[in-house]
Amino acid sequence: MPLALTGISRLSIKKSSGRGHRRRDSYRSFPPFQSPPFPPHIFDAMRAARAAGTAAAAGAAARQRMAQSAPTAGRFRCLFARESATVRVGGLRAGAVEMQRRAFSGSRGLRNEEAAAKPEVVVLGPSLEQIQIDMSPSEKGRLSKLRNIGIAAHIDSGKTTCTERVLFYTGRINAIHEVRGKDAVGAKMDSMDLEREKGITIQSAATFCDWKKKNVDGVEEMFHFNLIDTPGHIDFTIEVERALRVLDGAVMVLCAVSGVQSQTITVDRQMKRYNVPRISFVNKMDRMGANPFKAVDQINHKLKLNAAAIQVPIGGEDSFKGVVDLLRMKAIYFEGEQGTTLRETDEIPPDVLPIAQERKRMLIEAVADVDDEIAELFLDEKEPTTAQLKAAIRRTTIALKFTPVMMGSALANKGLQPVLDAVCDYLPDPSEVPNLALDQRKAEAPVALVPYNTLPFVGLAFKLEESNFGQLTYIRVYQGTLKKAMNVFNARTDKKVKIPRIVRMHSNEMEEVPEVGAGEICAVFGVDCASGDTFTDGTLPYSMSSMFVPEPVISLSITPKNKTDTNNFSKAMNRFQREDPTFRVHVDSDSHENIISGMGELHLEVYVERMRREYRVDCVTGQPRVAYRETVTKHVEFDHTHKKQTGGAGDYARVVGYIEPTGSLTSNKFEQQVTGGSIDEKFLFACDKGFQAACEKGPMLQQKVLGTSMVINDGATHMTDSSEMAFKVATQQAFRKAFLQAGPVVLEPLMKTTITSPNEFQGNIVGLLNKRNAVILDTEIGPEDFTLTADCSLNAMFGFSSQLRAATQGKGEFGMEFSHYAPAPMQIQKELIAKHEKMLAEKRK
Repeated sequence: MPLALTGISRLSIKKSSGRGHRRRDSYRSFPPFQSPPFPPHIFDAMRAARAAGTAAAAGAAARQRMAQSAPTAGRFRCLFARESATVRVGGLRAGAVEMQRRAFSGSRGLRNEEAAAKPEVVVLGPSLEQIQIDMSPSEKGRLSKLRNIGIAAHIDSGKTTCTERVLFYTGRINAIHEVRGKDAVGAKMDSMDLEREKGITIQSAATFCDWKKKNVDGVEEMFHFNLIDTPGHIDFTIEVERALRVLDGAVMVLCAVSGVQSQTITVDRQMKRYNVPRISFVNKMDRMGANPFKAVDQINHKLKLNAAAIQVPIGGEDSFKGVVDLLRMKAIYFEGEQGTTLRETDEIPPDVLPIAQERKRMLIEAVADVDDEIAELFLDEKEPTTAQLKAAIRRTTIALKFTPVMMGSALANKGLQPVLDAVCDYLPDPSEVPNLALDQRKAEAPVALVPYNTLPFVGLAFKLEESNFGQLTYIRVYQGTLKKAMNVFNARTDKKVKIPRIVRMHSNEMEEVPEVGAGEICAVFGVDCASGDTFTDGTLPYSMSSMFVPEPVISLSITPKNKTDTNNFSKAMNRFQREDPTFRVHVDSDSHENIISGMGELHLEVYVERMRREYRVDCVTGQPRVAYRETVTKHVEFDHTHKKQTGGAGDYARVVGYIEPTGSLTSNKFEQQVTGGSIDEKFLFACDKGFQAACEKGPMLQQKVLGTSMVINDGATHMTDSSEMAFKVATQQAFRKAFLQAGPVVLEPLMKTTITSPNEFQGNIVGLLNKRNAVILDTEIGPEDFTLTADCSLNAMFGFSSQLRAATQGKGEFGMEFSHYAPAPMQIQKELIAKHEKMLAEKRK
């Protein structure tokens, strides 16, 4: 049966933790002064070091004070107990250092063994390390200065505002305009009128820019960015999905007041799905109640990431002036009307210096947790140099083990330039990210793609748009070069396509280019394809995996107001389905209504408004009609004669029998038990057809009939007036008459609903289901979240997705599938029958 509301919402919580957190938690599970159970050979080393460790006791007190002053001594607190204990064990200190080394390396070895035990996917072709080794200097120089990044966050965290400043500081635009378009211009990346009116991003927008960054020698280096600004609203999450599918890195923006929010969790899950390294930017530092360190803690605990701040703020709220770079221990101030002048100084304000020193120790410890080089320095109690720490942050960020956190205020024009430097320093270039294709000739074996311009072309179409010049297809080039007038092959359809134009997008503006190299993002015209198609030059049988597409969660019936608009209505539906994989259209086989399905009420509202503006089609929307059913509950006999006399041969048919429930609400049953030949065989076949026709439209609501059995055991015919049509009509009339006497009831569809949410919202969800008269079948409670299964009426589930989001702060998810039909409550039956009779009365007028 077609369902009016199907699928699953996108908001959920993935429970995963980084290596560093597991290690740290394993140490913190012991009391502060109790050693963890190390292997016996470590204690043997301790005993052997007892005699030789006297000299080490002299420096124990100093090391002890340093350990106690550390803000988070969790990993090594048990190794630096108390000064008295250190003096008491004397020579054990040297053994303790050795114990640290062995325990540290032992824990890493254990995890390496666990990783080795997992089945590995064999990838054909060179490894990522070999690709980088064999790369020519020209290719390495080009790719090392290229970054494909996206900006993603919860709604209203300041993504588009950040992008506007990035474009201004890189020289792509000459003036800064605000998101809501108060100056009648609006932000550059919000090109749709709807986006500027509502103040939200609806479609992801791509642009490119160049950033001049000074290296350690003070020489400026030019970096090229391909940048995608994504929506923050949950209803447009597919835009984030397909952007992250083709990007090499991302900037996750958080609000300094709200911290990690519901859509932040969704964005984090999407980044983990596509293994996208990210740096975090805590925005809105000038707001009242801003607390960047709360956001850092939430990244660690809610998102299960190993994160640490690489900056601390100078001032806060209204007095926010700049930041302290913890790697170089320099204060950075953003001066000038638009923050274009950066002033760096070694003089850190006295009230900020202790916080900066403490946060730097926390940063070194967090990086030491996931990087061998920094860990060795940490164990040797040496402070890493700026270059060593920066290289370690880059390694661990690209390896998805660490997330550096920065801070600033985009609206106040403070803190964005260091973020651009961090994109260059810490996020990967295209050659540092493994990209795989599937070889169709070798049972879809994974093959490594090499970002060389000279190799055969492989690209992925990840987004479609309709423009004034036809379909605009966004393509990420993974290997080879895409040239104008080049013939490419669609791996899905195996059709050859010629590329007429190649453009670089700057929001809604275009810049035509003759060719695009490996690692770049571009758009092409005149290519007929679907979102997620792979293109090659025809020499390689490769295809690439597409992006994850969530199922729709809400549906509406839609009809154009004027029949003359049907043609434009069909064009709009076809275009929107091609552009957005989460927008679905189908015709309900029961009500014959057009049903549109999407990710939320705002999602569908935007498309209805776009139809009105872009196609001049006014539409009427409403709740989809629920597919009710009818059945009987009693055994009733009938004896019906159909007699009709006209000028010529008339109609005559008599049928005798009974109807009764079958005991199952799955199908209907017709049976003939006529003896003595009172009804001819061909007329009995017509009776069967009449019964099936009567079951298509029941007498109560003109809905289908289920679970009803009709038996004909006698009847009569006329020599000239009886016909197949007469017996078909007689059967239908007898059925309707007997049906209304057999205790008829209306059946409503019950949906098996599965809801998953954090445990703290269990009461809210049970309350929502009780309001809908749902029957809770099962509840499974886990350590952090629970899963509830219930049977609920489909009619009562309209609007449930929005209420579930509100009740769970956007963290709950649900799915529905048809379960079975059951009798509707008597009050609802009376309302439905009265509404149907009123509709029939209006039609007769």
